[in-house]
Amino acid sequence: MAIVSAKEMLIRATEGKYAVGAFNFTSINQMEGIVEAAVNKNAPLILQTSVTPVKFLKPEVIAATYRAIARMVDIPVCLHLDHCADLELSKRCADLGYTNIMIDASQHDFEENIRQAREIADYCHSIGDISVEGELGTVAGVEDQVVVAEDEAQLCDPEKSHEFVERSGIDIFAPAIGTAHGVYQTENPKIDSERFGEIARRINGETVIAPLVVHGGTGHKHEVIQTLVKLGGAKYNVSTDLKYVLIDSTYDYIHAHRNEYNPGKVDRAARAAIVERIEMWIDKLGCAGKA
Repeated sequence: MAIVSAKEMLIRATEGKYAVGAFNFTSINQMEGIVEAAVNKNAPLILQTSVTPVKFLKPEVIAATYRAIARMVDIPVCLHLDHCADLELSKRCADLGYTNIMIDASQHDFEENIRQAREIADYCHSIGDISVEGELGTVAGVEDQVVVAEDEAQLCDPEKSHEFVERSGIDIFAPAIGTAHGVYQTENPKIDSERFGEIARRINGETVIAPLVVHGGTGHKHEVIQTLVKLGGAKYNVSTDLKYVLIDSTYDYIHAHRNEYNPGKVDRAARAAIVERIEMWIDKLGCAGKA
C-alpha cells in the first residue's frame, strides 16, 4: 500500500476538499523527517525532488531509499520528480522507481508542451503505475536556478486547460495562477483564485479527470491556502520553507554547541525541526488522518 503513484490519492483529496502535501527534500535525513511527520499525522504523502538534488544524490540512491522507507510505513507515499525539462532524465527516474513525474515543458509553445507531456505520459503509463504531471503557463520565481521574472510569467489560459489535459494524457495538472517559487516579494501576492476555480470547473466539474496542483506554496497565508484547496487544489508544493528550516535549525544547533563535534546530534536537531514544520503543513492542508 505504501508505494503508490499520485493520481488516486489526489482524486480522493479533490473529492474530500483537502490537499496532499508535496514536500521537497535535499537530503536523506530531511526525507526521513518528512515521512516521520506524515506517519505521526496519518497523512498521505508526496516526497519531491527537483532536478539538482536528483543529480547530486543520484536517482538510483533516492529511489532505493524511498522504497526502503515506504515499505516500513502504513501510509501511502509517492516519490515525485519535480519540474524536469529533460525527457531522458524523466524516463530514467520512472525506470528507477519514481511514481510521479512532472515533465515541465511550460516554457515551450502550446503544441510542443503537449508533445513532450504526451511522450512522457505514454512512456510512464506503459511501464507501470506512474502518474504524470504537466504545467500550462509559467510560475514566477526560481526553481533549480531557472529564473522566471514575475512580469514575464504567463498565467494559464482556462480555455486551453481542458484541451491540454486531454491531448497530453497527463494525470495531474499544474496551472500557473500567479503563485511563485521562492519567497514572495510582497506581503499580498496577486494569486488568481478565480482563474484557478474556473480551470477546476472545466477539468474536474462533474468527474475528477486531472487533480490540480498549487506550485510555490511557501508564504501563502492560511486563508489563501483554504481558498485554493476548497476550489480544487489537491497537491500543494512546499520547498523553500523547508530549505529555511533545514539550514536555520542546523545553524542554530551548531552555534549553540560550537565545541561539540557530533554530526548525529546535528542531524537529529535538523530532523526534529523538519518534523515539526511538516506536521504544521499537514494540519494546514487538512490531510491529517486521510491516509
